[in-house]
Formats: sequence, C-alpha cells, structure tokens
Amino acid sequence: MNLCIVCGARPNFIKVAPLIRNIKNNKENSSKIDMQLVYTGAEDDPTLDKSLYADLEIPRPDTFLGVTATNLSDITGQVMQKFEVYLQQHPTDTVVVVDDLASTMAVAIVTKKHGIRLAHIAAGTRSFDINMPKEVNRLVIDGLSDILFTAGASNNSIANREGAELSKVYMVGNILMDNLRFIHDKLQKPAVIDDLSLKGKDYFVFTLNRKALIANKENLKLMVKAIIDNAGDTPVIAPLRSLAAEAVGSFLSDANKKTFHIVYPLPYLEFSWLTENAKAIITDSGNVAEEATFNHVPCITLNSYTENIETVKIGTNVLVGEDAQTLGKAVADAAAGKWKEGALPDRWDGRSADRMLRILQK
Repeated sequence: MNLCIVCGARPNFIKVAPLIRNIKNNKENSSKIDMQLVYTGAEDDPTLDKSLYADLEIPRPDTFLGVTATNLSDITGQVMQKFEVYLQQHPTDTVVVVDDLASTMAVAIVTKKHGIRLAHIAAGTRSFDINMPKEVNRLVIDGLSDILFTAGASNNSIANREGAELSKVYMVGNILMDNLRFIHDKLQKPAVIDDLSLKGKDYFVFTLNRKALIANKENLKLMVKAIIDNAGDTPVIAPLRSLAAEAVGSFLSDANKKTFHIVYPLPYLEFSWLTENAKAIITDSGNVAEEATFNHVPCITLNSYTENIETVKIGTNVLVGEDAQTLGKAVADAAAGKWKEGALPDRWDGRSADRMLRILQK
C-alpha cells in the first residue's frame, strides 16, 4: 500500500506520530506499506522546532509543499494546486489527513478528485457554529472521507447523524494518548521550574493561541486580571508565542510579573513535563485539555465548546467561555484544590494507532 500522511501544522505531527512509529517499527507492516510524510508548509517553518522530530521519533517530511500564505482562500488554492502535482508524481492508494485546517480540507478535495481513498483522524468534531471557518472544513473533510477515525462516542454519533455510513466510522480512541504513553519516561523538566524553585503541582500553566481571543484586547485584559487575582500565591507559567506574549505582556505590571511568568514556547518534551506536573491548566487548546484529562490535571478551557466533550463529561476539563468572572471562579477553585475527579474516556488507552493501522490495512 502506498500511504501518504499529510500535516498542515505543528499539532498535526503530534497526532500522526504514533501511526508513523507503528508502521516504521513493525517490520511486517513496513514491508507492506510505502509511507510518505507531507507537510503543506515551508521547510523552515519557525513553529516546527528542531527537536520536534527527534522528540517524537519520526522522520522529517519527505515533501514540503511550501505554502506560506495566511489568507484562508489563498491557503486552500495553493495547497490544492501543489498537492495535485504531488499526486501526479507519487502513486498513492490512501491519504491520511488530520483535524480541520484549510490545508487539510484542500488536500481532502484533491484526494477525492483523484479517486483515492481518504482517511480522517479526529473526525466527527463539531462546534455547531457554521460561521467558524474550521466548522466548514470539518463538514467537507468528513463528508469526503472513506474512513472516519473518531476519538469518542460523541464524535461517532455526530458523524452518523450527519449521514456517514456506519461501516465508514471507527471509534479508535484519542491518538494523542499514544504519545503521552510513549514519551512518559523521556519527559524533560524545563529550566523555568528550577529557576522559580518549583517542585511540581505548585503552579498553573497558561496557554493562548486563538487569534480571536488575542485580538479582543479589552476582554483579554479582564481575563488575565481574573487569573492573577484568583491564583493567589500560585505562580502562573505562560509559554506564549509572539502575538500572545505581546498582548498578555502589555497587561502585566511589575508586581504581576513576580507571579505571572511569560516564557518562550517550549520543546514538546519540556512542555509535556510542564503540563503533566501542573496544579492546573488554563488554555484555549483542545489538545492540551485532552492531555490534561489523561494526566488527571484540572483544566480550564477558554471556549464555549470542546471538540471532545468527553473531557468535560468524564475528564477534568471545565468550559468557561471567554467570561472573566466565570474564569476567575474556576481559577479560585483550582487554586483551593476544589475540583472534580476525572476518569479516562473509553479507548483513550494509548493503542489508537494500532487500531488505525489494522483498519487501513483491510
């Protein structure tokens, strides 16, 4: 089988890494599968830190499509054009895509125009807000996919309710958990922990990536204030990229900076150590919230919905939207140790990649 795995952003590599390792490490599989890894972005993309591939124990992409556009329509058009050329030059039986980016949708469209089998990792996720560009991407990708790999029962029911055939939908569990099991003994303590004389379970982690949240400076200022006011003596460590760091940093006084620490984005193994050993996490990332559930760490999500509702129903996650008052109460509860007990959702057992590979080989 000629298999092409496509990534459109850094988090995608983390989700496909267990599948790649499974193929590479199993001699029986590797002899039957010719695998190509494609990245839609540029080879020098600054978000792909140099240690990422080594940390995940996966090879660098075989092909970089080199699309660097920021406008969603430009991304879609350029990826479609360049992936069309890729498929003309590389015999491919199956294309595997991840999540819900514009580049992912573009790859899905071109794949089906060529009559090639399409598999979607993290299928069946919905916000039910059709005005969100990613929601449109999700609908298109799932609608075109021949194989829908879902993380939980709620994702299955969404896919089935929207007309996907039962034979196309497979609840394989959350593949992020495969990575957490794999890297557990490789985690690296970040220098900031010793710099601040911390021991673990005595700090909050704060991450921020959503452009809409960062752009609403007035409300973001209220949210940052709510975190600082309610965290008490618990330090906050915030690994933030440039736009988020600039926005949040502009709200901090010299007094605030004694407890609220903005640090450079961390390599994967260090960031994973930081979140696994946190007292609680405040984030707008669905992936971080899912990993928090696996690690039984209290998590406050700055959104009104989550791609995997199991993290709220079963896990340690709480949704606070973008409301500073609700956020403040959740931070105060976490600081006081008042949090619900979480459990692992069904099939979040670190064996999702095994299930995926068996299905792809059928």
